[in-house]
Amino acid sequence: MMNVPGGPTPAEVMAVSLLKLGVRSGDVAADLGCGTGTVTREIAKTASYVYAVDAREIAVSCTKETCAGLPVEIIEGEVTDFLSRPHRKIDCAFLGGSRNLAETLTLLAEEGTRSIVVNAVLLETACLAIETMKRLGIFSDALHLQVSRSYELTKRTMFKPINPVYIIHGENTC
Repeated sequence: MMNVPGGPTPAEVMAVSLLKLGVRSGDVAADLGCGTGTVTREIAKTASYVYAVDAREIAVSCTKETCAGLPVEIIEGEVTDFLSRPHRKIDCAFLGGSRNLAETLTLLAEEGTRSIVVNAVLLETACLAIETMKRLGIFSDALHLQVSRSYELTKRTMFKPINPVYIIHGENTC
């Protein structure tokens, strides 16, 4: 797998994020800011179709490699441009990036996306996601997740923390 800044999403963070996202069999899903494509690949195990969108050429290339053979449409470009053009109705969306976050959340809410999960490493991004979701009437909850993994140190076990992440979840009941 290529080295893509900001990725891949740690497995433990992905597990909680996907639980919150609640992908159902038959869903059309989107991984917006798909990075390495590891979240896309996991979503594609349940959803019938997945859009993977990223503005970075290296991320698109990596996602193509990660998701080869899966029902995934990989798109290089801005998320807001993608959401503003015709596409299948998105049932659930995972946002791993923060570019144009408020506009992206607004477009997803207007489309009637059932479940939206935003992963944020910056407090400002988490606050923007929460404030925007509240304004849109879709805010469900937010988590601050800190994971530490064990490793051996002088034949003993120590834990090394992974950078904490905020997981913000919104549900559209319309």
